[in-house]
Amino acid sequence: MSPNQVAHAVHTRIAALPPALRSAAIAWLRPETELAADLAQQQSKPLGNLPYFLKDLFDLAGVPTKAGSTFLDQVRPTPTHDSEIAARIHGLGACCAGKSQLVEFASGLTGENPHYGDCPHPQFPDRLSGGSSSGSAALVAAGVVPLAIGTDTGGSIRVPAAFCGLHGFRLTPRDTLISDAFPLAPTMDTAGWFTASADDMLSTWKVFVGDMKPAAGLHGCHIPMSALLPSAEKDVGIACDAAAAQLCPIAPTSTQNRLLESWENSVDAYLTIGMSEAHAIHRDWLEPYQKYYDPVIWQRFNDAGKYPTDKIETARAKLKEIWKAWRDFFFDFDFLILPAAPCAAPRKADCTVELRRAIIRLTAPASLGGLPVLSIPVPLPSGLSAGLQIIVPVANSPVIPWILSR
Repeated sequence: MSPNQVAHAVHTRIAALPPALRSAAIAWLRPETELAADLAQQQSKPLGNLPYFLKDLFDLAGVPTKAGSTFLDQVRPTPTHDSEIAARIHGLGACCAGKSQLVEFASGLTGENPHYGDCPHPQFPDRLSGGSSSGSAALVAAGVVPLAIGTDTGGSIRVPAAFCGLHGFRLTPRDTLISDAFPLAPTMDTAGWFTASADDMLSTWKVFVGDMKPAAGLHGCHIPMSALLPSAEKDVGIACDAAAAQLCPIAPTSTQNRLLESWENSVDAYLTIGMSEAHAIHRDWLEPYQKYYDPVIWQRFNDAGKYPTDKIETARAKLKEIWKAWRDFFFDFDFLILPAAPCAAPRKADCTVELRRAIIRLTAPASLGGLPVLSIPVPLPSGLSAGLQIIVPVANSPVIPWILSR
């Protein structure tokens, strides 16, 4: 397709989206003529002629960053330059078609946002896309663009990738590509992206991370859903276990026991560290802007300001314990596979505190470990999807092309 055709196709696809999905997924849209002109200048580069969406935690020059809120642009100046990830991907040839919507301030896993609408699943509109990178996942799953940038703190790429049947990749905390995003919890915030296919994920991974060839003799294992979360939906557990078994054996009992022991209380540790850091970021806004926050998000952040010191210290000690457990694991193995979510895409009524904690039970080990993760989709008999987390020690692990080339 020519640059003009690409730009026109993106706008035509967006116009065809149901209004609820369009409102919940798109925070800002680049005019078609501007997008076409940008694409025309980029064709000779590795990602030339490729349109993408950027999660609205990352800055674009001249475009307010709202982070899913209604007031961030009032307390923070309009950016005068692009974020690191936007500059990097533009240097590779891809062109930003717009900014994608998210759960307010990235604090949520199911795709809910009272300001712009809960983000529906593109194929199952009575269900949600997952979050917090809800708009990015939904726009790729809807076929609007082949690539979208997101972030992942506690599963915000892994969970919507699972719910929407996508491939996802999260990098590591404090990487340069997340360094200038609007933060949720810097200890665990990471940048990443979604694609609809393994081939697209592999191509994107190569240009972002490095053209590492698949290696022979890679040694990995998986932990079955029943050992992690017996309350998970039965069909999801069966499908995830079967998909993982095609890639590697079950972890030895001793390995499972060591990891599971280190992950005890990981949900509380994740929430304590994450929300206390979020409170520090929002402290000065919580009182004067209370009425502008999603009440659920405001309560989370405000409550975290009351955490006693020993609670935070205990969480930080758990973080170090998990780091050590992962370090020991990667002495013997190249990767670990875990389910990415305990259920298929939920309905609004299913989005409870209990579901949030169940999801974090699966995602917190990699989040607290600060590890890169490849997410791959697992189809379910119902037509919905689940997902697997392929957890590796470094972003350029040869495990990634090995998995994606299978």
